Amino acid sequence: MASINFIGGEKGGVGKSVTARVLAQYFIDKGLDFTGFDTDRSHHSFNRFYADFASPVVVDSFEGMDLIFAAFEDNPQQNVIVDLAAQTSAPLSRWIKDAGLLELFADMGITVNFWHVMDDGRDAVDLLSGLVDSYGPGPNYIVVQNHGRGSNFVLLRNSHALQKAEAYGAHVIELPHLHDASMRKIDQHNTSFWKAVHDRESQNSLGLLERQRVKTWLKNCYQVFDRLPL
Repeated sequence: MASINFIGGEKGGVGKSVTARVLAQYFIDKGLDFTGFDTDRSHHSFNRFYADFASPVVVDSFEGMDLIFAAFEDNPQQNVIVDLAAQTSAPLSRWIKDAGLLELFADMGITVNFWHVMDDGRDAVDLLSGLVDSYGPGPNYIVVQNHGRGSNFVLLRNSHALQKAEAYGAHVIELPHLHDASMRKIDQHNTSFWKAVHDRESQNSLGLLERQRVKTWLKNCYQVFDRLPL
């Protein structure tokens, strides 16, 4: 089954691009076709790390966003990852609702996943409420407690926003924390997670123990993803 995965959260700095990169590596390692789109004009971090699979797209116009849908015209059985920049929910919502895309995706047999990547702050909880109110029942909501950006998600667990999301069958997952020093090295050298695990020769390669940490972290992430409608 094909899927489109909007990796959002609306806030900056909550780990949206890291989540998109892990999902991309998951599809690669599972041998599943996918196309990625990077909407962040400032950093293009998703496109930077997975340039062979992702390309930049502008969300300010329907013409730019239409390129995302066109990926399914080329290959209707693939998966699509859209790494959403901060504060892109309004143009995305207009694009989806103007064309009745949720209904069209359903007719095409394409699963729609809205990933809400969170730190442990109040803003992230309030933004989840807005996401659920915007689209209602129909799509899948994947609420990502990113332990790389927070450690205590009690505000989420006690929130009305989570109750609303769970009423629509939301999947609440935990993205484990990767050791900070290892993540910094990966980011500094624009290294894919695959290369981080397998590169032993280049001057930018991680040490044996660091490679093992990344390998274990990916394994734990994949175990979480295996339970999702991907």
